[in-house]
Amino acid sequence: MTLRITSCTYAYRRRRPPVIADLTYELAGGLSILLGPNGAGKSTLLKLAASVLHPKSGSVTLDSLGSRTREFRKAVAWMPQEIASLPSLTVREWVAYVGWLKGLSKAEAWQNAQSSLARVELSDRLDMKTSSLSGGQMRRVGLAGALVHSARILLLDEPTAGLDPHQRRVFRDIVGNLGADGVRILLSTHDVADLAEEADHVTVLNDGSMIHDGPTRSFLSHAPTGFDAARAPEAAYSALLAHHGADF
Repeated sequence: MTLRITSCTYAYRRRRPPVIADLTYELAGGLSILLGPNGAGKSTLLKLAASVLHPKSGSVTLDSLGSRTREFRKAVAWMPQEIASLPSLTVREWVAYVGWLKGLSKAEAWQNAQSSLARVELSDRLDMKTSSLSGGQMRRVGLAGALVHSARILLLDEPTAGLDPHQRRVFRDIVGNLGADGVRILLSTHDVADLAEEADHVTVLNDGSMIHDGPTRSFLSHAPTGFDAARAPEAAYSALLAHHGADF
């Protein structure tokens, strides 16, 4: 399934400059990383792709499906930046509730919640209240909620923000395994450290426009000579932004 954003423009208010301007994008296979400074339009792009927002002009499609269709919403999952715990719900109930909102029956949602939590390594937390979880664990609950209805496209908005190095590594390993299972993933971040070695594709936004879109190796080729491999992603990112006059 191919997710396409075609000539999309979006502004949050009338008479204000658009956050996204005439942008065209096609999600590649595997794991794609979406980079850009704060205010570049990353969250807006993900919300358009998830049909949370609808463009003022242009279109968002999944093969022949329009973004306003039920079939589109069942195939595409979105994990927002903020994952809110519901103190009265257990971990399994939280994920099952998300599945029910996505159109699953109560029985399907309850069953799928267990398997989704196993995929994010939280099988031992099924009956715990969500309010008792750490920030890293709650992020993984949010990921399980995105997976509960077996979506084939996964959109993750700053999923590792606020996590410590160990939690970030665990989360990236889980996401890498999902990509290996055939799920197409777009992971937004402002931190170049999230460019994991397993990323297949990198897109860079600046001021609502795309300044790079291609395989990871083509992104890394922008790094000036002399940088070691560990610092190449940061160097490539800085070089791209500087070339396009970004304020960062």
